[in-house]
Amino acid sequence: MPLPDAARRYPVTLPDGTEHKGTAFLSRVIDHPRIQVGDYTYASDFDEPEDWANRLAPYLFEFSREKLILGKFCQIAHGVRFVTASANHAMDGITCFPFPVFDPEQMLEYQPDFRDTVIGNDVWIGYGALVLPGANIGDGAIIGAGSVVRGNIPPYAIISGNPAELRRYRFDADTIERLLSLKWWDWPVELIAEAESALLTGDIDKLERLGP
Repeated sequence: MPLPDAARRYPVTLPDGTEHKGTAFLSRVIDHPRIQVGDYTYASDFDEPEDWANRLAPYLFEFSREKLILGKFCQIAHGVRFVTASANHAMDGITCFPFPVFDPEQMLEYQPDFRDTVIGNDVWIGYGALVLPGANIGDGAIIGAGSVVRGNIPPYAIISGNPAELRRYRFDADTIERLLSLKWWDWPVELIAEAESALLTGDIDKLERLGP
């Protein structure tokens, strides 16, 4: 079957024919200069926000120096928050109190941390996870519900906990290397639709045969 239209704001149609506005393709509902989102990445929320950018990344301001970068085909559950670098205080002095923030002339020049937060492609981030500044989550990773995530997460890792720890990998090393080489999320939409059964059943041999 064809993929949903990536241009739709709300890609889920309920059995009664209405759009489910609690699930949104983020590239269509976020217009923020510091957020980049790939096609088909969606977030779900039980309380549909008026401002998806503010709901997901409340400390990321239009004048922030860092970016939040989300790849394609990511799945973001209710309650996920990205605490981006603008939220961090300086820790190399005697106090962490951000004095310059209260001076309009210094505010825009004062940002102790400006690391980007980067989420790869086909990443599933579970209910209530907290992604901390500078996190870099690899393609195909799964982030368990309630996890507190920092640092570099390898591709196709499954992590959970506070602090989040590696539990296992989704596939063996050879399979992960093959998947990273395929980069199916960059294929033409028609080819991804054709590969749907292989993607859902884990048939990497078929996936390689279909690849461009």
